[in-house]
Amino acid sequence: MTTQNAIDWPEKYLPGTGDNFVSNEVVVRGVTAARVWRHLTDTSTWESYYDNVADISFPRGGGPELTADVDFAFGTFGFPPLDAHVVEFQAPAEGVPGRLSWTAKQDGAPEERLDVLHAWLVEDLPGGRVRVLTQETQIGRPAAELAKQLPNPMLNGHQAWLDGLVRAASGRLGD
Repeated sequence: MTTQNAIDWPEKYLPGTGDNFVSNEVVVRGVTAARVWRHLTDTSTWESYYDNVADISFPRGGGPELTADVDFAFGTFGFPPLDAHVVEFQAPAEGVPGRLSWTAKQDGAPEERLDVLHAWLVEDLPGGRVRVLTQETQIGRPAAELAKQLPNPMLNGHQAWLDGLVRAASGRLGD
């Protein structure tokens, strides 16, 4: 029997308690968790493989690599740049999954407020496979509006992010 690792959720963002939640996962051969991690944590590569992100900045310095406790901002899903903060950062190692999560917020009038936790888990599996899991909980009226759309733009957007990330890590960006 094999057990899979899971995202560690702060209670505030527990799946099913917010206004929108999605989960996307791929398991592929021919790439390692370390290669995926490098492309996931280097924000300078994001726009080369994911077209739903823009205006990435590090207002307090640092970057373009994500690290523990770093603040950054980025635009996505048509929202103005969200203020983000890395809350979990653990690079993958032998027998240990990589864990990355950030909160992202948009302030403003109540109908514009958005509070998000986006989490990633990247791990090598037996047989030369790698598993990449990304999940996100969103809280706020904009999140509730996204959740009503069919198909769910966040679900499809995150799948495009995963697929692009795997292509980048595999050296197949032109595919």
